[in-house]
Formats: sequence, structure tokens, C-alpha cells
Amino acid sequence: MSLTSTAALMSAAAAERTAVLAFNVIGIEHAVGIAAGAEYAGVPVLMQVSENTVRFHGSLAPLVSACAHIARRSSIDIAVHLDHLQDADLIAEAISTAAGLGVTSLMVDAAHLPYRENVERTRFHVRQAHDAGLWVEAELGEVGGKNGAHTPGARTDPAEAEAFSTETEIDGLAVAVGSSHAMTTRDASLDIALIGELAARVDVPLVLHGSSGVPDDQLGLAVGAGIRKINVGTALNIAYTGAVRRVLAVQTDTVDPRPQLAAGRDAVAAAVGDLCGVLQRAATAAAVRTEPR
Repeated sequence: MSLTSTAALMSAAAAERTAVLAFNVIGIEHAVGIAAGAEYAGVPVLMQVSENTVRFHGSLAPLVSACAHIARRSSIDIAVHLDHLQDADLIAEAISTAAGLGVTSLMVDAAHLPYRENVERTRFHVRQAHDAGLWVEAELGEVGGKNGAHTPGARTDPAEAEAFSTETEIDGLAVAVGSSHAMTTRDASLDIALIGELAARVDVPLVLHGSSGVPDDQLGLAVGAGIRKINVGTALNIAYTGAVRRVLAVQTDTVDPRPQLAAGRDAVAAAVGDLCGVLQRAATAAAVRTEPR
């Protein structure tokens, strides 16, 4: 166990009819907390770094290579993924440096473009990434809440998803089924029937973005209907910033950032552990439903 590939985790999830939790990393404390929470729960996970986070840090390599280093030292299988890549130059850099950084997958995000442009741009990058041995995710249907480019209320059309998957040769498809990025409340209502229809039409794993706003029961139903990768970001940030605020409220004169950073890290670990528990319960329920009687 340690640093593994996204393809291996996704293949296992498909075989076991469960999902891989993919947690967004913003800083080192996030990465350490994610690994700790996954180890405690005994659940393999993905660490993913978004284009926005790369821009925040100023370059790709430092944080991504740190994630890979933490994964290598973990007692649980962890893979490193690059999320929501839109910039062509960054995608090219990611593909060319992935092997050295420990990255085994990326998401090409062209969902803001018209359908035909999305197909063409995605297919172009998929072929480059496949040549480098990378697993590739793309998006169709514009999951709500991302930088104003994605449309709240949008839904992925199953026939279009089937054609898109075939034309682009992607390995995973992010679909719009009722979730939205950056939600701070857990009251999203997923279209479970649509997930089932998409899973029946599309021959690659389905990915749920905006999962922080989805209640536990809906996450379980989504996995049962065919979601195989669950992206989580905002939920970790809520836990992290809440813990930091609590420390600073007590230690009002502190100039040492380590106590609040440690509290944030530990809060991330607890949030990851809780979500891993949700996934484990969903997998158990699915197994019970499929047992012969």
C-alpha cells in the first residue's frame, strides 16, 4: 500500500460497485489530513489538485509532489489526480511531468464550451494523456457553481453522454445530476434515476462533482445508481477554517501559526474519516441488496 494509480482505484471501485472518494488538496495540511483520515478508515482515496490551486501556489510541482510523497509513506493506497484543468499549457505541462510528480490521472475541463468544441478539445488532450499512460476524466453537462461558467440546474443528457464518451475516448465522465460546486449546506437533491440511466448508457465510470453539498443518504443512493468517483472539496475547507477560527478565538495573541494549522489538519482528517464511513455504509448496503436469497 502507498502511492498507487487512479486507474487501479477506479477499476476496483467498478468491480466492487462502490466509489472512490477524491479529496481536494489546497495545502500540505490538507494532504496530511486526508491521508490520516483515509488511514484511520482503511479506505483508499484520491488526492486531487485543481487548476485554481496550482495558480494559487504559482506552479504545479511543489504541492503535487508533496502529495505523492505523503501517499508513498501512507499505509493506505492513495493516488494523485489533477482536477478541472482548462488551460492548454498547464495540461501539456501536467502530461509531460506527470510520471515524475507521481500523478496518474487528470481532468480535462472543457464543459464551458459548446458541445462540439468540448468533444474536439477533450479528444485532443485525451490522446496525448493516454500516450503518457494517464487516466483521463472529462465533464459533460456543466456541473453548477464553478466560476460562473457552469449552469445551475443543468442535467447531462444520456444519449449525448454516450456519444461524448465514445468520441473522446475518456476514462471517466463527470455528469450534472443535481449537485453544485462550493455548496456550504448539504441539501442538494440528486436525480438518482438520471444517474442510473447514464450508468446504463455510458461505459466509463461516472463522477460526481460538488459532493460537499450532498447529504449522506443521497451519496449512498448515487453510488448504488452508478457513481464511481465522488469529488469533495468545500466540506474539507469548512472543517479546516472552522477549526482555525476556534483556535484563534482562544489564542488571541498567538503569532505561531502551527497550533491553528494543526487544528485545521486534524479537522480535515476527521471530515475525511466521516465521509469514508458514509462510503463504507453505502457499499455494505449495496452488497446486501445484491446478495442471492
